[in-house]
Amino acid sequence: MRELTEILEYEFNDPELARIALTHRSAAGRGEPTYERLEFLGDRVLALVIADLLYEHYPHEDEGALAKRLVALVRRETLAEVAVKLDLGPLINLSKGEEDAGGHENPAILSDVCEALIGAIYRDGGLEPARRFLERHWQDLMTAEKTPPKDAKTSLQEWAQGKGFDLPDYRTVARSGPDHAPHFTIEVRVAKYPPERGEGATKRMAEQAAAELLLERLGAANG
Repeated sequence: MRELTEILEYEFNDPELARIALTHRSAAGRGEPTYERLEFLGDRVLALVIADLLYEHYPHEDEGALAKRLVALVRRETLAEVAVKLDLGPLINLSKGEEDAGGHENPAILSDVCEALIGAIYRDGGLEPARRFLERHWQDLMTAEKTPPKDAKTSLQEWAQGKGFDLPDYRTVARSGPDHAPHFTIEVRVAKYPPERGEGATKRMAEQAAAELLLERLGAANG
């Protein structure tokens, strides 16, 4: 708990909340709580606080631009990135089988735990400590893009439409791993061009990876 306190820069009044936030369902006994309910709560706290911070920081941007920034900042990839920087992986309570499957480095699990800890901080101390935590770890991410970001799927779609092509076609090529830690391979194709494949812990992550690879090959990442 001391290590978690140092990482989060927050000391829990109720350490049980922190323990639950770090407990994957593979390590919980029958009827014991896991991080899933706190993850649900943390997702909502994250969206509210980041939306408020964006509203303050970008007073001249319209709703559409703010929405694009929000989507980029609350998506799983961003949460997993923050979790890796905080080195939360080794603290997650997993079953032996999940550990052996690489659960401590699984982006989906890392993002879920990050959200659960946000929810735990909110339940334990209220909105202000949750906001302080998010300001510390999302401020640089929030200001990194001078213009509202576009994800790879959106950029590829706009590129295809600009060329007069049909929308990109995504299909699942392979799915492996257990239900609680799946791994997807997605193929994307646009018009006559050879397809690209991306991999990820969720279909969305795999689609984004495939779209990014195709954009790079087409030289359209900034076009």
